[in-house]
Parts: sequence; structure tokens; C-alpha cells
Amino acid sequence: MSTWNIDPTHSTVGFSVKHLMISTVRGRFSDYSATLTLDEATPANSALAVSINTASVDTRTEQRDNHLRSPDFFDVANHPALTFKSTKIQGDVGGTFSVLGDLTIRGTTRPVTLSASFEGAGKDPWGNERKAFTATGKINREEFGLTWNQALEAGGLLVSTDVKLELEVQFVRAAQA
Repeated sequence: MSTWNIDPTHSTVGFSVKHLMISTVRGRFSDYSATLTLDEATPANSALAVSINTASVDTRTEQRDNHLRSPDFFDVANHPALTFKSTKIQGDVGGTFSVLGDLTIRGTTRPVTLSASFEGAGKDPWGNERKAFTATGKINREEFGLTWNQALEAGGLLVSTDVKLELEVQFVRAAQA
């Protein structure tokens, strides 16, 4: 069993949604932490815990980011973090695998499955061991209480209910005690 901490300077925790039902808007979070407890011999014994500062949402548009921080969406004053805790890891952590877990947004917890793949491992110039992974998933934001929307004159909604999750993460092995 080994412990790995996310390297936020070499990782991206992002999402995308449809806007006006015709184009995709992408965003990311810039402040987060994650710990991977990895059992390579028995991947099912591995665990992932993630915490994301909801105020760190960034879509490159200040007005939209402020709206996302408001009670209409993340309500950062009352829910400063969203969390993910794995409940099961299935498959080959050295190839493609699934990470099943509980995602909590605005105090509501729902099961989520992420499709993940191992991207490689190596040592950096300072001797630190690193592992990289990608993961994708999809959630229905309304299941987490993020229900704000506007109907469009021509039909449809301003913001899609489906949110795609897109992660590219690099972990650094923690020093052994």
C-alpha cells in the first residue's frame, strides 16, 4: 500500500456543459486536494479522496463564475467544498479501470462512476515518483440541487442538466514514514 498526493500544478480538474443547447462551455477548479491510497497488487483495496474548493471555479468569465458561486449553483458561502470518496475500484489500475464513489455537492451525495486510465509513471529530476491518470464521467447537476435554468424562446434550456467531468491528474508518492 502506498500513498500518493495530487500535484495541482500538473493536474486539471475540469467540467463542461452545453450552453443554449448548441455550444460547450468549459470550466475548471484551481484549488483542490486529493489523496490516492494505492494497492497495486489488489486494486480493489485502493482508495481515492478528493476535496475541491467551490469558490475556485473558473470559466474565464467573471460574471458567470460569480453566478456559479451564488446560491443558484454551488452556494459557496454555505457549501465551500465538494468532495469525492471512492467506494470501489474495478479493473486494471495499470490500464483502464472504473472508480466508483460518492460525490457530494451542496450537501447532497450521489454515486458516480468515473472511467479512468493510467497514463504513465516516472521519476522527476528530484527523485520523486509520479503517476498520471485521466478520468471522465457525467452527472446530472439537478440531482445535486443545482437546478437554476432558463427556458429558451425557441425551446430547450439555457444550461444543460448534464455536466461532463474531465480530469487529468498527476500524483506524487508521499514520503514513507
